[in-house]
Amino acid sequence: MLKSLETSLGAKLLDSSTRPLTVTESGRMYLDMCRDILRRRDQFQADLDQLRELTQGTVRVAAIYSVGVSEMTVLEKEFRARQDGARLAIEYLRPEKVYEAVVSDRADIGLISYPEQTREVKVIDWRQEEMVVATAPGHALATKTSIAPRDLQGHEFIAFDDDLPIRQEIDRYLHANGVDVRVTLHFDNLQSLKEAVAETSSAVSILPGRVLNKEVALGRLISIPIDAPGLYRPLGIIHRRKKHFHPAAQAFLDLLQQTPA
Repeated sequence: MLKSLETSLGAKLLDSSTRPLTVTESGRMYLDMCRDILRRRDQFQADLDQLRELTQGTVRVAAIYSVGVSEMTVLEKEFRARQDGARLAIEYLRPEKVYEAVVSDRADIGLISYPEQTREVKVIDWRQEEMVVATAPGHALATKTSIAPRDLQGHEFIAFDDDLPIRQEIDRYLHANGVDVRVTLHFDNLQSLKEAVAETSSAVSILPGRVLNKEVALGRLISIPIDAPGLYRPLGIIHRRKKHFHPAAQAFLDLLQQTPA
């Protein structure tokens, strides 16, 4: 083996003319190189272990905007109480970007409305959210205790962008009930939509009721239940198929499934 190594290097590593054998200058250089490689390998392994420990203490979550920042804040607080040292890294994205993040493994877990199972993505049912009519306090419908779909006929309407699943479901619901509304504004996120409704006393919207609690408590919005047939938004948890969850990610998944609707 030594002869083969010396042949491949084109240099003598040991002086065989002496007893005991001595290391040549080339041999000392080769030995220093080997020691350096071993030292760098050990440092790499230590750095890799540190990175793995850091990553496995972080749960990467991709969520649609309308899940609600306030709700995620509550979940994060509960998660930290359960998992000392772990943290959530939450990114709010459009629905198609949530799927992309999960499939590419940039997110451990995705939170999405109207979830769709695919060959690459598994869906866990999470909750059904009741949709309500949202108005400013000064709107003509604001005094109603409940609203039939036909009551929305002809009203100005603030909607989600038309390429979002929630918009498509609301449009289908209104059409199925023979209702035409006049869309005056549309947004891709819930916060902007809520602000627009609060500032526009002539328009209404249909939104998930549970995300209006803060604005209702402050008197900025009115939340009105819809008479039967009602409208509900399904929320789901998605993850990549055959995903191996590290302990912190599994703990957060368990927390989500234990959280009451």
